[in-house]
Amino acid sequence: MNLYPFKFKPILKERLWGGTKLKDVLGKPIESDITGESWELSGVDGDISEISNGILAGTSLQELIQKEGQSLLGKSVVDRFGNDFPILIKFIDAKQDLSIQLHPNDELAKKRHNSFGKTEMWYVMDADPGAKLIVGFDKSVEKEEYVKSLEENTLLDLMNYEEVSEGDTFFINTGKIHAIGAGVLLAEIQQTSDVTYRVFDFNRKDKNGNLRELHTELALDAMDYSRKDDFKVDYPDTMDSINTMVDCPYFKTNFLELSTDMHQDISSRDSFTIYMCVGGEAEIGNDWGSARIKKGETILVAASSSRVEINTQGVKLLEVTI
Repeated sequence: MNLYPFKFKPILKERLWGGTKLKDVLGKPIESDITGESWELSGVDGDISEISNGILAGTSLQELIQKEGQSLLGKSVVDRFGNDFPILIKFIDAKQDLSIQLHPNDELAKKRHNSFGKTEMWYVMDADPGAKLIVGFDKSVEKEEYVKSLEENTLLDLMNYEEVSEGDTFFINTGKIHAIGAGVLLAEIQQTSDVTYRVFDFNRKDKNGNLRELHTELALDAMDYSRKDDFKVDYPDTMDSINTMVDCPYFKTNFLELSTDMHQDISSRDSFTIYMCVGGEAEIGNDWGSARIKKGETILVAASSSRVEINTQGVKLLEVTI
């Protein structure tokens, strides 16, 4: 099959906390003033991505995997995940604060939900002055202290706040309490999972006047109560080089800021490659063809590609593999 670089139709999600930056900054075709997420590449049941470019336009990611599993994903990926696409790629616009939440690990998620856990990372693309993220506790706490803070509505006093700007990157391992703050637009890379335990939602009500569901009890034994300074990613940003940001069991992400063309031999890379464009634009090619990518777009390159050619006069990319 012709496994040229694939682009996909964005799957747009309205959220109580969403805004318009996905349209205003990234050019997404949103029609709502509360669009919070653009799922760029998804194998989540009910939200399967669909190819938008080339002769295979209209083909779903799952159909493509069924036909070209190992050629598309890589043998090592198929050995680990079968025909499940293991990464979920999103852009997120938080006009308001997201709920404070955490995600279970693989073992707990499998037991409770027959799902993967959710390890994720964030790359900040745009942030209003003073915008913040909540990442972890300000200090280590006991479970009893945490429960008391929920009862007394003082959880926010226990949180660690991180003011952010473009380029800031965070790694969110399972069990870490977190929230994206108002005014932040970011790229998110995560395990394929939609399991979230919401523990505090600022007492907000939806359009029908209802409070959103909380997962207080489920979160208690999924949470890491210790303070750990393991979340801010200090990565090199050498121009025209491949800079490793995160290398974990679930994904590896590199940062590429290119002022000129880059050609890579990837014949020994036993994994698909995802490119998220977080600035500028480029033409990305492989053995079968090429596709144009600009800020806010995502491309999937098949594992059977022997090379990747990035032709540009200026681009910032997140390069994701397994």
